[in-house]
Amino acid sequence: MSQSKPLIVSHHQAGRPTLKAYVSGYVSSIVLTLAAYLLVAHHLLSRQTAIAAVVGLALTQFLAQLLFFLHLGTEAKPRWKLMVFLFMVMIVFILVFGSLWIMSNLNYRMTPQQVNTYMRNQDGL
Repeated sequence: MSQSKPLIVSHHQAGRPTLKAYVSGYVSSIVLTLAAYLLVAHHLLSRQTAIAAVVGLALTQFLAQLLFFLHLGTEAKPRWKLMVFLFMVMIVFILVFGSLWIMSNLNYRMTPQQVNTYMRNQDGL
């Protein structure tokens, strides 16, 4: 009878992720998400402090997901993963700030009369 290797290993072998790492990442993501939700839903902090806390929790969750799920930096030569990650950050930056810029520009150029006309022409109003 041949011996088989265990399916779940408690430590990293040759940079391979384990079930323990995935569960830790999942639980930390859930805890950070719930913390942000509870801060906002129950108005536990002032507006500016709540915004700073939610941004801090989001960055912490982002780092946790990079480490636990993308395994960024766990292998000997993480250059390819780092390059893909930096490209992804650039694309997200362009999408988010480009969208904000377009919406701000539209808001600046639209007059109150145009807004009222648009709202009156909507179905159901």
